[in-house]
Amino acid sequence: METTKETLHRYLQQQREALRWKLEGLGERDLRRPLTPTGTNLLGLVKHVASVEVGYLSECFGRPAPVELPWFAEGAEDNADMWATADESTADILALYDTVIAHDDTVIEELDVDAVGEVPWWPEERRSITFAEALVRCTAETARHAGHADIVRELIDGESGYRPGVDNLPPGDEGWWRDYVARVQAAADDAARRAGE
Repeated sequence: METTKETLHRYLQQQREALRWKLEGLGERDLRRPLTPTGTNLLGLVKHVASVEVGYLSECFGRPAPVELPWFAEGAEDNADMWATADESTADILALYDTVIAHDDTVIEELDVDAVGEVPWWPEERRSITFAEALVRCTAETARHAGHADIVRELIDGESGYRPGVDNLPPGDEGWWRDYVARVQAAADDAARRAGE
């Protein structure tokens, strides 16, 4: 039977893989281009998740980041961790994520779920965090952004699903999906009319 730490680690790893898979097979433009009004893009999501994970799982527990994160330096541009500049290659961002994962996996092996750390960017009265809570927080953060990546990827080329070979979608051809989307839209329009919108 798995320990609590092993279960938490397994769920985190599943979300890491789901996020990374969303980048496969795309060119530089599609990996970087913003597809929401707030600029959400695939490489930015990976860069952000790597930054968050190394913060919570390493730095909060006295383990320095294995790489420098210049987007967190004083004077760095707001949201610099949420997009890739033209000078930041896809390979560099994926290598950053791999380095962070390897480093954090070592920390996960070393620390007990009851280990206590401190989150310096939280309000002083609640900065204390257990390693179990940090693992849950990183899993939730990664899952949230893997969901964003799923939507962005679907907007780019229609690819969807949880992992390769498992799309979690009912079978249907293009016509079936077109009809389904039309039914969903009709329900939204009907609900709005009934609400007087």
